[in-house]
Amino acid sequence: MAVEVRFLPDDVTVSAEAGQPLVEVAKKGGIFIPTGCLMGSCHACEVELEDGTSICACISGVPFGVDSLTINLMCDPLW
Repeated sequence: MAVEVRFLPDDVTVSAEAGQPLVEVAKKGGIFIPTGCLMGSCHACEVELEDGTSICACISGVPFGVDSLTINLMCDPLW
């Protein structure tokens, strides 16, 4: 079952499969999410879900059991 992943502030929507890594989904839609360690330790890839929860995109996948997901891209000026 496909999940519609919407990236803000660019308002780009990408169709993805549950479990697919968020960094890959973003790349598929032409969205760049910076990465550092690729293990969730450095938080360079931190994004915010619609409910305000912050997650590391490099170690997070599209959740199962949802039809859509909205991700707010955060910009860290130090990266």
